[in-house]
Amino acid sequence: MSEARPIRPPAAVRPGPLGWLRRHFFRGPVDTAVTLACLYVLWLAVPPVVDWALVSAQWSGDSREACTGGGACWVFIRVRLAQFAYGFYPEAERWRVNLAGLVVAGLVALLFLPPSRVRRVAALLLTAVSVPGIVVLLAGGVLGLAPVETREWGGLMVTVFMALYGAILAVPVSLLLALGRQSRLPLVRWLSVVYIEFWRGVPIIAIIFLASNLLPLIVPAGVTVDKLLRALIGLALVISAYMAEVVRGGLQAVPRGQYEAARSLGLGYWQGTGLIVLPQAIRIVIPSLVNEFIALFKNTTLVLIVSLFDLLGIIQSALADPKWVGLNLEGYVFAGVVFWVVCFAMSRWSQRLERRLAQRPH
Repeated sequence: MSEARPIRPPAAVRPGPLGWLRRHFFRGPVDTAVTLACLYVLWLAVPPVVDWALVSAQWSGDSREACTGGGACWVFIRVRLAQFAYGFYPEAERWRVNLAGLVVAGLVALLFLPPSRVRRVAALLLTAVSVPGIVVLLAGGVLGLAPVETREWGGLMVTVFMALYGAILAVPVSLLLALGRQSRLPLVRWLSVVYIEFWRGVPIIAIIFLASNLLPLIVPAGVTVDKLLRALIGLALVISAYMAEVVRGGLQAVPRGQYEAARSLGLGYWQGTGLIVLPQAIRIVIPSLVNEFIALFKNTTLVLIVSLFDLLGIIQSALADPKWVGLNLEGYVFAGVVFWVVCFAMSRWSQRLERRLAQRPH
């Protein structure tokens, strides 16, 4: 009988940067070929883009005549930056927009603080005050603030406002719809299904257009509904239907034993659902919910169809100025960078939240 050969241990992975490169990019022939092909494409694409956007770009000046090189004319963005941020909001009242932005930034900052009872109380109080307070601050007409009609709003402030208040309206509706679709009451379940399937089956741009034109016919005579509010309601109706299906998936992923445990503790339906079942369901579907928030933020650009000028709309209106005709690329690149930064920040926050929740005991 031949002597058994000892099993050779696997080769140790080389530590350091070279080992990291080998593990991630040059593990085998296929990985190496793909890596080299990607590097070749980047070598062809990146240098011209960097030259256009940075090296040969024009940054200083006050008019189109300052852009004489072959690079990007960022003078257009610099000169029109205030309009891109505030739209047609009166210049003397823009401090109100800045103050509203600081409040929103404070709420966002609270999301990144370590969880504690103080943070939860501060977040609830700030949210309860800021949700109606921002509307009053921007619209004015009370507390000695000069009224500013929504037709003067525009730019990034409208984009953020639509996304923020669209989510505020859509989230509670989506939770009720998700619970309603799982209800044992046939009428409640049927109405929830009809609502969800109807709004999911109609293009968002059509819903915004219909909401802007049909709501004035539905409300009682003498009651006027602001154009911005009409578009906001239409957008929230659609997003709530999509979010409802996401939450329903989370509810179905919660083990049935959790429902039984809630009943065994003597909790009623709403107590058990709110304290035990729903938090677990939301924890499961955090990535999908954040994806819906990102979609909501990007879909705010559709309000242009009802003559509301969000960030993209105000850039398009600026490009119609004969002084800046032909700078479409600079305008759309700027809009793309702004949208990417916000969406990337939401994505990173969701990953951070997932890691933090995964460390908690279940």
